[in-house]
Amino acid sequence: METLRERKKQRTREALLRAALELFTTRGYEGTTVDDIAETVDVSQRTFFRYFAGKEEAALAVQEMTVNRFVESVRERPPHEAPLEALRQAVLDGWDTLNEVVESVVPVELYLRMFRVIESTPVLLAAHLRRSEEVEEVLARVLAEREGVDMDTDPRPRLTVAVFGGVMRVTERQWTTGEDFSLRAMRDLTVSHLEQLGPALTGSWRTDTSGHPYTET
Repeated sequence: METLRERKKQRTREALLRAALELFTTRGYEGTTVDDIAETVDVSQRTFFRYFAGKEEAALAVQEMTVNRFVESVRERPPHEAPLEALRQAVLDGWDTLNEVVESVVPVELYLRMFRVIESTPVLLAAHLRRSEEVEEVLARVLAEREGVDMDTDPRPRLTVAVFGGVMRVTERQWTTGEDFSLRAMRDLTVSHLEQLGPALTGSWRTDTSGHPYTET
């Protein structure tokens, strides 16, 4: 059972996290200091560092939480699903619980706004992409274990995850620069891009003079 002290520590961490994201999305990442965050919650800088290694960790904390949930969802997919289908279903099914997962820590709207801060802040974007590479390696190992292959000699787990990760990255970039910044828009765009994955890789991109897709006869 969770103790009173543990609950208090969790509340303090969540308060610091919410304050950090509010400040990052209003003042900007570079315009916010650790002291600003700590002062907002009325704690010391030392207290902040008990929960986060620095601003970067706080900025990416909610994304990290959702990514970890996605990895676990992939682990839990039925064994009969093909690797790419397991990834696809894990991310699509995850939308049903995303609100609940994020809202347990911060408002979803704040979580969404943070995406634009990450995209527009070089140091955060670099950290985000670096973490994405680490997650891809974890996912490749999950797929390799599911399929009973050795990923050190079989390239398919890494190739599959790389393709999937590329689709998600394109989706994320397009969504953050679009006009509709809602959660539904992000989900719809994700679904659309994943559905195009097979045709985009195996179909012809050429069109005939009428503008229709080119097909060989």
